[in-house]
Amino acid sequence: MADEQPWPRRRVTLADVARRAGVSPALVSIVMRDAPGASEQSRQRILAVAEQLGYRPDVRARALASLKAHTIGVLFGRAGRFHLELIDGLYTAAEERGWDLVLSALTTSRDEKRALASLHDFRFDALIMLGPPVAEPMLAGNVPLVVMGWHVDHPAVDIVRTSDEHGMALAVQHLVDLGHRRIAHLQGGDGLVAVSRRDAYVKAMRAHRLTKEIRVVRCDGEDQLDGQRAARAILDDAAELPTAVIAFNDDIAAAAMSVLGQQGIDVPGDISIIGFDDSALAHGPGIDLTSVQQLPQEMARLAVDRIIARSAGDTVPDRELVLEPDLVIRSTSGPAPG
Repeated sequence: MADEQPWPRRRVTLADVARRAGVSPALVSIVMRDAPGASEQSRQRILAVAEQLGYRPDVRARALASLKAHTIGVLFGRAGRFHLELIDGLYTAAEERGWDLVLSALTTSRDEKRALASLHDFRFDALIMLGPPVAEPMLAGNVPLVVMGWHVDHPAVDIVRTSDEHGMALAVQHLVDLGHRRIAHLQGGDGLVAVSRRDAYVKAMRAHRLTKEIRVVRCDGEDQLDGQRAARAILDDAAELPTAVIAFNDDIAAAAMSVLGQQGIDVPGDISIIGFDDSALAHGPGIDLTSVQQLPQEMARLAVDRIIARSAGDTVPDRELVLEPDLVIRSTSGPAPG
């Protein structure tokens, strides 16, 4: 019955595998390291026993014993849907390249310094930051480091991000083509990414000579609760309602849709809504949100490849990789009301 448990009650060791397979721990170690010295028959038998027992290598011990870097630390903050998709992409990309990930979260009581301290226990060799979006990460210049989503001036930091300017330009252009002029923006907090998207919105509006129509509604953060509050702020404003809204992300956009719908405001008949990220939420049932598309799997692949190249001492030609997004048009954007 113990072999049928989905997860062993204690960590299965090399000695356990060796005992069950009837071989020496040294031979098991050779097989697990994929090193020469074991016959194909022994290799297959040991691998089968290891799988049966639920053996998993000790990541920390392997990292300490190896002279090569194998572990990437990932620092992330408030994980919206897009960040979760990025993390999934990082796991896939790292696993395909034989590397491991160890994650550390930022919370209200756990800042960058404390989150990094917990990563040090795993002897990580490189760092990918999904947050916090700071101008100069604490470990800049100390380990191979990639930030995802914002720009950092430090010359030792690599960057993988989507062009906020291009994304916002596409969103505003789409709405202008549909006859909209009163286009508002729901700003997701005051972080570097939120400010970048706000500035990109303002630039796009000015490019269409809509400076007088610029309207920024600031959210306290970037989750659905913040989107609900922002939508209520739009409704409570005595000024004329906008005919279109571009949100900081899909979570805020979906929450705004919900609040507007509760008040009998039709989307897109009365107000068109565009999100940012094109996360799984955007094409979920009952949402069908027009959204600026980011590619989390591609971004994750680029970040992991950049980390591995830096760790190997390879020459990396461009410190910053900026992807130009597309706009995925769905049912939440339509012609401006007459």
